Amino acid sequence: MRSGESGDADLVSKLQRRDPDGLAAAYDRYGQMVYSLFLRMTQDPSTAEDLVQELFLRVWNRSRDFDATKGSLGIWILSVARNLGLDFVRSARARFKTRLQALDKTDELLLSYKPKEPALLIDSARLIKEAFANLTTDQKRVLELAYFEGFSQSEIAVQLNAPLGTVKSWMRAALERLRMAVKPGEVR
Repeated sequence: MRSGESGDADLVSKLQRRDPDGLAAAYDRYGQMVYSLFLRMTQDPSTAEDLVQELFLRVWNRSRDFDATKGSLGIWILSVARNLGLDFVRSARARFKTRLQALDKTDELLLSYKPKEPALLIDSARLIKEAFANLTTDQKRVLELAYFEGFSQSEIAVQLNAPLGTVKSWMRAALERLRMAVKPGEVR
């Protein structure tokens, strides 16, 4: 068990009891990481700060929905954050087109997160970046469109003028390569 996960049980308990110290601890542990995600998605520091506040309000109000058997608290918070960010980006896209940086230009965001175990983050970031660099151009593009611009696979197919089945294959292959880079030796 990672050190962050060992303290999650107590943190979850505090959140579910609606203990303000739990919310403060969750913010201390995950605030900078989700801020980096929102900044990457919105390209606007002010908007990213607003989304962090909205996220932790949702964490506070929905902490009873968290199920430790389905994953860690950090992954749950990141999932809620990603969905919140995508909702914002989609609504903003309806108002105007936004352009996001390519995934391979996120070093500054990764380095802005200050984990308790920086060596683990640096190793993970390096592994993911190397794996991402080894993806084909099409695989990189479908991941960027799906995860940072919020496109569905059908929308990606239209955007790239490619068959839906091909887009699904690119996505599946890209995710598998990234998964194997992060968890080498995992057998499916």
